[in-house]
Amino acid sequence: MKNIAIYSVVFLFLACAGKQNLSPSETSKIVVESFYNNDNTTLKKHTTTEGYEGLKSIQDLMTAGKSGDSDFKVLEETANDKVAWVRFTTSYEENPELFKLLKVDGQWKVTQQGPREKGPF
Repeated sequence: MKNIAIYSVVFLFLACAGKQNLSPSETSKIVVESFYNNDNTTLKKHTTTEGYEGLKSIQDLMTAGKSGDSDFKVLEETANDKVAWVRFTTSYEENPELFKLLKVDGQWKVTQQGPREKGPF
């Protein structure tokens, strides 16, 4: 009986320690805050390869002199099984921003928008 209780506790711990299923909005907030705080490990975890490379290429230019609370607010969000779009505002930029997210291995990741691709908003 004691072994069953121990195995149950270990199973519960492992189940809780697994990947989180974040919403597109939650993922977008993490990406914004990691981008502006230069937390590139977190940024890479929540972006596709293309998304990470695109954000890294503009990070120094965009983040200069900007820090503190993001005051992240979702304006609009739409999603299907594979693609999501999140339009949001932050304290870092005057105008609303838009992220495209792809579902990769069950997790939402911010990706790079195509050059002629327009979001749904």
